[in-house]
Amino acid sequence: MPILAPPAVGGWLMGSATLVLAIIVVGGVTRLTESGLSITEWKPITGVVPPITREEWEAEFAKYKETPEFKLLNHSITVEEFKSIFFWEWGHRVLGRLIGVAFVGPLAYFALRKKIDGRMTRRLFGLGLLIGAQGALGWYMVKSGLDNKHLEIPGSVPRVSQYRLAAHLGTAFLLYLGMFGTGLSIIKDWKYAKGAAWSGSTTGDISKILQNPVVKRIKVASWALMGLVFVTAMSGAFVAGLDAGLLYNEFPLMGGRLAPPSDELFDPAYAKNADKSDLWWRNIFENPTTVQFDHRVLAITTYLGTTALWLRTLNPAVRAALPPLATTAIRAAFTMANIQVLLGISTLLYLVPIPLAAAHQAGSVMLLSAMTHVLISLRRPGGAARLWRRFNATQATVKKTQP
Repeated sequence: MPILAPPAVGGWLMGSATLVLAIIVVGGVTRLTESGLSITEWKPITGVVPPITREEWEAEFAKYKETPEFKLLNHSITVEEFKSIFFWEWGHRVLGRLIGVAFVGPLAYFALRKKIDGRMTRRLFGLGLLIGAQGALGWYMVKSGLDNKHLEIPGSVPRVSQYRLAAHLGTAFLLYLGMFGTGLSIIKDWKYAKGAAWSGSTTGDISKILQNPVVKRIKVASWALMGLVFVTAMSGAFVAGLDAGLLYNEFPLMGGRLAPPSDELFDPAYAKNADKSDLWWRNIFENPTTVQFDHRVLAITTYLGTTALWLRTLNPAVRAALPPLATTAIRAAFTMANIQVLLGISTLLYLVPIPLAAAHQAGSVMLLSAMTHVLISLRRPGGAARLWRRFNATQATVKKTQP
């Protein structure tokens, strides 16, 4: 019989995903409080211990004084004020190290004890490598904000590259989805192997359900919507990186109209090539006005797509074709989409207050989680789970026939 990962593996992965969610939120607060450039060195081992004595704090503060952010923006802060921004960044980094330890240690244990098969081991080992890459990518991002070129460019604001920020956040999202999706699948496979109904369906013919054209269309739409949610979240990273949320703090209009003027959306000042061939893409990724407009369009499209998917489940024929859990999961995704829209609009109208902005970033993860649940509810159980279910059913039958 093949190895079937026990619920403990699924629970560990769900716990690890929760830690990744926590670091995403803490990372958002770190950015919102402008604390990300307070630590000027990357020390994966010794960096766990923060400054303790007054002399150590003065030494750390002296390093910060050499940064463009201090020279251009924070030249009047005291060492006590520096401590408040330092600890946000320090906490973010320490939480990243904690995730690494909490993931790698149990992974080695489960692999050595043969609780997971070779394929699962390789998959989870890849997530472990992604954790290490995420740390390196985070430092690569921070370095962009410490570059002294900010001192040479008139009007430059010391901040990390929005491209690197989006890559860092996107990698965190992928890491979370890898842990959450795998953990949830393991838990559901175990229950199915023990005789539980698949996605709440009372019929045992899973293949017939999944081959239904209605179910196929819902699954394709769910995958497309999942991709749209991810792209929308990434566009939010560009909004954050450029502080674009501080522009046009009204909704649904922007400056009294549905869209800003075209010469503002595609400002020639952002083009760097002499022939202006980079005008479009640079405005899309570097012009705060265009970045906010794009995020609005993507967010509205995502909401309409989620609404359309939910409305489809109200059709009696569609509801009869879908497994019950899939209908419930789609309803949950629609509910989360409503919450996320309200958080996004509130964040914009109230000029990006830290609690609302952090909740909005967490909401994007929750919406991705909800869509992942939809896809898993339409997923065929793993091969090991199907074999163990047959084996357990046979064993139960044998016991009943024995005198």
